Amino acid sequence: MTTVLIVEDDVALARALAINLTARGFTARTAANGRGALEQVAGVHPDVVVLDLGLADLDGIQVLHGIRGWSLVPVIVLSARNTSQEKVQALDAGADDYVTKPFEMNELLARIRAAARRGEQGGAGKPAVVATSVFTVDLSAGRVSRDGQAVRLTPTEFHVLEVLARNADRLVPSRQLLTEVWGPGYEGESHYLRVYMAQLRRKLEPDPSHPRFLVTEPGLGYRLETDPADTPPRSG
Repeated sequence: MTTVLIVEDDVALARALAINLTARGFTARTAANGRGALEQVAGVHPDVVVLDLGLADLDGIQVLHGIRGWSLVPVIVLSARNTSQEKVQALDAGADDYVTKPFEMNELLARIRAAARRGEQGGAGKPAVVATSVFTVDLSAGRVSRDGQAVRLTPTEFHVLEVLARNADRLVPSRQLLTEVWGPGYEGESHYLRVYMAQLRRKLEPDPSHPRFLVTEPGLGYRLETDPADTPPRSG
């Protein structure tokens, strides 16, 4: 059965969509915010995501970037934003389709069916496991292991690592990390990242004073490097 994740902070609209989808043989799940959406994409592996852009905690474009860090699940944007610039921005961020509010339910359902077919043909996404030669991050299970042994992380430590893992081998700007983990309004609190990156390095890096996997790009952000074998150790 096709599972559709509805990411919508309008409770009444989310309920109406879920009822219509269920009546047509889909399994409907809902998330009221961006963090919940990312958790469900990692944990539930929906076949299609219907994503509102106007969420309370994260902007929908940030959620799109997060999903595309490791998953190819079809994403249909459902938004009141209707300018061509906003549509192009969403499509460039990885959306497969864009439906503006108000909308016809039958049209949206047809687009969901088409997206589900494309997902079946192309595969919904990559496994939610990011592995290095020393530690492994299982995004769907919310577990981290080092040399085969479980590593205990605080919820915030895991959330920081999760964002880096979803964007493995790519630079994650400090502002993005701060917004995804702590929310809007924390973009300038760079000392939060220094503290939590130091804690993660102590738990995961063979030599925390010269990190090779959880690296700093000075003035830019951070990167989780999965295969740094040919890269000399960097200072934190």
